[in-house]
Amino acid sequence: MPITFITGANKGLGYETARRLVELGHTVLMGARDPGRGAAAAASLGARCVPVDVTDDASVAAAAADVAAHEGLIDVLVNNAGVSGPHVDPSDLTGADALGVFDVNLFGVVRTTTAFLPLLRRSPDPVIINVSSGLGSLALTHDPSRIESSVVAPLYTASKAALTMLTTQYAKALRDVRINAVDPGYTATDLNGQSGPQSVTEGTDAIVRLATEDPGAGSGRFVDRTGPVGWS
Repeated sequence: MPITFITGANKGLGYETARRLVELGHTVLMGARDPGRGAAAAASLGARCVPVDVTDDASVAAAAADVAAHEGLIDVLVNNAGVSGPHVDPSDLTGADALGVFDVNLFGVVRTTTAFLPLLRRSPDPVIINVSSGLGSLALTHDPSRIESSVVAPLYTASKAALTMLTTQYAKALRDVRINAVDPGYTATDLNGQSGPQSVTEGTDAIVRLATEDPGAGSGRFVDRTGPVGWS
């Protein structure tokens, strides 16, 4: 029975990923910044809540220690926690705004990956899934036929572009772990005010597929629910 740890799991894509993987037989650990909301979400699914704030080194270390003490290892890490950032005119953005977005969407992935790698390496088939976005793709955001081309969100898009590159670099360097990135697509979540045309189930298709595929399926990929996505 695979053990899966998901950050930002008390709502949205994280919660739906947890729900689906519990149904498929995974032992799911739901990482949540708010322990109360996380505990309630986990109880509703038959999962376990692990409090974690991906922007805080001590919190991430404590979460890894908690899992080490209770489960001893994980097989799958889903780096899902993310923020959209301030909705302001781009000319009003500040360095502090940028740090806030990158602290969750990129630096949080680094913190969590580093802390959980020892637990992943106890698994016979360790997997990391980074939840990125087509909004981080140069090709998609310059294609007028794609919804991504109409979105102006400098910090969010830049953080997701950085995350896809981080994924490729990890995949090259950490050959003993299968590491891939996912574009959920434009999904109705709190991140976009429930405006996406996809359901959360559709938005988690690629995450669930990567979390349940056979060993040796490949590392360093960027995929959506229909298949591979170009890195450009």
